[in-house]
Amino acid sequence: MMIAKEEPSGSGKQTLNLMPAVQELHKLNSQDLCRLLKDAGNFSVRYRTGKGVLLEIDMDKLARSLPLHLTTILIFSSRDDVVFRYVSCGIRLLHSLCDLSPRLPKFDQIFLHDVKVVEQMIDLVFYMLIILGTYRQVFQEDHAFKFKYLSHSALVACSLHLLTGFISTQFQDIANVLLAHPKVDLFMDVAFGSVRVVVRCLEITLIACYKDSAMESNLSSEQVAYFLCQQCEASLQFIQSLCQQKLFKERLLNNKELCEKGGILFLAQSILKLNIQSSFPSRIVAGISRLKSKILSILLSLCEAENISYLDQVATSAQSLDLAKSVASEVFNLLKTAFGRNPRHLTTTDRRYPIGLLQLNAMRLADIFSDDTYFRSYITDYFTNVLTAIISLSHVDFLSSWCSSDLSETEEDASIEYDLFATVGWILDNSSSMDIQNPTVLELKMTRNIMPSTSYAHNRTSLLVKVIANLQCFVPDCCEEKERNHFIQKVLECLQMDLSNLLPGFSFESDAPKAATVSKNLRSLLSHAESLMPNFLNEEDVQLLRVFFREIQTQFTSSGSEENPVQVDQSLGVRSSFLQVKEPAELDTKVGNLKEGMSENSAFPSIDQHVGGKGATNKSVLRGTRDMDKDAQNAESSGSDTSSAKGNNVLNNANNGESKSMERLSKVVVDETLEDQKVKSLQRRKRKRTTMNDKTAELMESSLLDEPDMQQNELENEKVGPLQKRKRRTIMNDKMVELMERALLDEPDMQRNAASLQSWADKLSQHGEVTPSQLKNWLNNRKAKLARTKDGSVPDKQKGPVRVSSDSPDNLGLLDIVRQHAVIVNVRGEEIGKGRVVQVNGKWYGKKLEELGAYVMDVYELHADKGMKLPFPSEATGTTFAEAEKKLGAMRVLWDSRRILVLQSE
Repeated sequence: MMIAKEEPSGSGKQTLNLMPAVQELHKLNSQDLCRLLKDAGNFSVRYRTGKGVLLEIDMDKLARSLPLHLTTILIFSSRDDVVFRYVSCGIRLLHSLCDLSPRLPKFDQIFLHDVKVVEQMIDLVFYMLIILGTYRQVFQEDHAFKFKYLSHSALVACSLHLLTGFISTQFQDIANVLLAHPKVDLFMDVAFGSVRVVVRCLEITLIACYKDSAMESNLSSEQVAYFLCQQCEASLQFIQSLCQQKLFKERLLNNKELCEKGGILFLAQSILKLNIQSSFPSRIVAGISRLKSKILSILLSLCEAENISYLDQVATSAQSLDLAKSVASEVFNLLKTAFGRNPRHLTTTDRRYPIGLLQLNAMRLADIFSDDTYFRSYITDYFTNVLTAIISLSHVDFLSSWCSSDLSETEEDASIEYDLFATVGWILDNSSSMDIQNPTVLELKMTRNIMPSTSYAHNRTSLLVKVIANLQCFVPDCCEEKERNHFIQKVLECLQMDLSNLLPGFSFESDAPKAATVSKNLRSLLSHAESLMPNFLNEEDVQLLRVFFREIQTQFTSSGSEENPVQVDQSLGVRSSFLQVKEPAELDTKVGNLKEGMSENSAFPSIDQHVGGKGATNKSVLRGTRDMDKDAQNAESSGSDTSSAKGNNVLNNANNGESKSMERLSKVVVDETLEDQKVKSLQRRKRKRTTMNDKTAELMESSLLDEPDMQQNELENEKVGPLQKRKRRTIMNDKMVELMERALLDEPDMQRNAASLQSWADKLSQHGEVTPSQLKNWLNNRKAKLARTKDGSVPDKQKGPVRVSSDSPDNLGLLDIVRQHAVIVNVRGEEIGKGRVVQVNGKWYGKKLEELGAYVMDVYELHADKGMKLPFPSEATGTTFAEAEKKLGAMRVLWDSRRILVLQSE
């Protein structure tokens, strides 16, 4: 079947008919092609097809022409299954030719050093992802499996991995090449968007798999679901590897569509919501688990960026912040499920399929959420019940799960080794022969990334401690007042509930007071946490855990009832007087009383310190707590491994380990005044990590250039406070930016004028909050960004558009030269029309194209509504496509150069 007609070139010569070559040579892998070329002795090979037809193929011309040929097919053909199968064959052949490069210098010259071919290869990848991304809405409305899901998912992965074929197998090199491309932001948009399409295909197929629905061929629902899992993981893994490159990550964080408008979060949400049924085969369960682990790894990478705060970007709109909280809730649900499985009770599973570091990555995100201004209250409200259930476990279960270096069940990560040749072959075999008997399962190889079990266990425990420490931490100058004691209050409320349903795989001690169990568990956790310093925990986290322990003990010992160990007022809630951090004056008196009445043999002095003078009402609580100490020595000697941990706090053995830990705690409690002062300092320093965000730090660095002794100026120090407290950390809001853009038309060098900076800072402060130094910094950043845009807006192509310097919009003598076919896309990367580039620089109706980063386009085929608003509207050229056509006689418009994909001519 002829898919696209090859038009004659301008010279009158018939262009190479590539279709027979593609349809036949794609069947040969790189080794077979290498033998074929060696047998030929040159780059003109003779190949006999299965039907006996002899083909003579110029391999040099084939390699140079194939990328543009495939792109042309995509743009000008009806995009049905036949086209997609043909393009799959073409990409497969391209990849095999790239594989030949190290062995044949001729191909190395073509695919690595011919700028034109490299650009056409990148264009092919971009176009492929754009087109595949446009199916998101179509598939969103589908509710039944379709065979085209397989080809679409494979094409996304193949397109991405084609970059490794002709650029490099090193992702740092790939990132550098992409960052140098003027359409890199578009690539980011369509890469994430096309993977969302694959996730949707997988979601529909998993539902069919669960219902055991019939497929469109002899393939089973399990085979189809597993294939889609692998393709989705391969694509996501590619993006994950790019996000680990510092410069690429920083560019991604500046992508408004993906960060501020939630594009990444939508992908994360769709993956985290994939439902795993108990009836699914182990390889599918493991595949979905690795998918979730990888998307969490991407979020972690963005959240841990040094120069730009991803969560700040997300919080710039209420919609994306709500979406982020929805993703956070999925993370909490995931952890709840993971924590509820007792490894000792699990049946043996097929461990051939690693499940990824799903639980560990989710806990790392929980650590970040709990230490961030926007999410701290949210995680307190929706996750404290799970944390409370953990510390309420039976002591034996708690020790084996959270105070051990030898967990019976750990996670194992893996990376897919993507085989493009095998993937396309599997698709073609199973689509061309619908009656194929006993179809095989495509099993891509995996490279295991094994973390030592001890390191895994210690990381897991340290993350639990960090989350508790983050929620416990309160700094009056930086946190909202409603957050004071919020975590403690929530824990005490949860302790009155039946939490056994949260962790169904574990047991809870029903015959022991809950206060005694919690105290025993927290004491063991604190002892174990001390042994994890400094390799896994720092001093401030352990100190905050110690404060949490002390506050819990305060509540227990002040209740006066063993049956009701937590005193609560139904109208007012938990008594806040016991939850306040005591002032030094109060502590001096309290410590004096302690020294008088403390027993020398007290196992835990902080219990005694609150019961002096209370008489018999507290004896039952004390007795229960002290009785548990005796039990703990036997239980911890067998279950806790703090004696084996390394560091300054290593305990020699489990039997005497607890007494040494209590000695350390005794010293802390006896000198409580010093401790509380230290805690306040640590809390302030810890919370400062989120309140002094990256943007604020950047502003302060800029200000210090002008005033290095700012710390001596109280007025300037007061300016930092509001910055720390601000919920919305973006300095310039939309209204302020609009005002500044207008002002800069009259005063482009405002950053050099101190008086103007002060005047405009005062004006802008009516719409937000900005200082002259912040405004100066924003102006400098804006100027640098414009300079970068000017330098990189037009690619240096061998056959690119001719520069036009005339101000006339109708310089017809030059238009015939610059006309190139191109596709225009919207901000989501979706194709909305086709046209020709007619001007790339100079002025057009008074507008400077370089400054705007725009090209002039003649749009001859529009898929969108003609009433759609243009990105650069004006009275002279129109505000919509319809107006432009009426005013100029054609749909000649200004379009963002980043959203124009030029189809370069041969």
